[in-house]
Amino acid sequence: MSSQRSLAGTSLWFPFLAILGAVGFLGIGTSWAKIALFPLVGAQGTTAVRVGLSAVVLLLLWRPWRRLPGRADLRVIACYGAALGIMNLAFYMSLRTLPFGVAVAIEFSGPLAVALYGSRRPVDFVWVLLAVAGLALLLPLGHGVATLDPVGVGFALLAAVCWATYIVFGKRVGHVPAGLSVSMGLAVAALVVLPVGVAHAGAALLSLPVLGIGLCVAILSSAVPISLEMLALQRLPKQAFGIMISMEPAVAALVALGLLGERLSVGQWAAIGLIMAASMGSAATARGTAVPRQARQAADAAAMAPR
Repeated sequence: MSSQRSLAGTSLWFPFLAILGAVGFLGIGTSWAKIALFPLVGAQGTTAVRVGLSAVVLLLLWRPWRRLPGRADLRVIACYGAALGIMNLAFYMSLRTLPFGVAVAIEFSGPLAVALYGSRRPVDFVWVLLAVAGLALLLPLGHGVATLDPVGVGFALLAAVCWATYIVFGKRVGHVPAGLSVSMGLAVAALVVLPVGVAHAGAALLSLPVLGIGLCVAILSSAVPISLEMLALQRLPKQAFGIMISMEPAVAALVALGLLGERLSVGQWAAIGLIMAASMGSAATARGTAVPRQARQAADAAAMAPR
């Protein structure tokens, strides 16, 4: 009996710890990139190194050339990958002037908009209002708002739009195995961001320190979170996964506080809390408990893509 209780407790705690580890490693990897790579190759070069090395790792792992999808699916994967590449570039560009936790909170408005799109239930308008209130506290609009760089905010909003876009395209290739679609999408993303990184940083991208740190960042912020999120997805309903992953902005802010010394105002913490509440509420009240196979694969693909 005690062993059964122990197994039940483990099954309840393991997914939570896996997601906490995923968002924690993602935050550590991104913070390390900001500390160690931004001074060497800038945000553009950092994006190129991280996405490029992540693509190489996943291509070697999944070897998608052994079973290529059809031409129509390849076109959708190309759009998915382009959105993923621009999202990563825009997010890292936003980190030049925005606190990490704030940038993540603004970026979260993208998938939240996808989740709420077309909803007509009264409860969903509550989540919309919470998200709008959170963004209103963060965005540098009007008089007396705590100053955030407008260019950085613009890049974070672009990242949010691209996150929403690649989720939409990810759903359209939900019948393709997630590892296959993500590895090929990352290859396209690398082709999108590499020219920008090369134009900005040039041969510095090939220096041993940059490649060494870049590989560590790619592992910390892509390979490890992907693995942990997939383990959690196998053990949780999608609603529960959505609720737990919503803690990412707060974890990002705490990691940035510890590693980068980025302190947020009370209003910014309140804004992050409102956006997290909207995301959790949306996931908690999502319709239905059964998840169709295609929707499940699309959600897996979205979780596997580096943010």
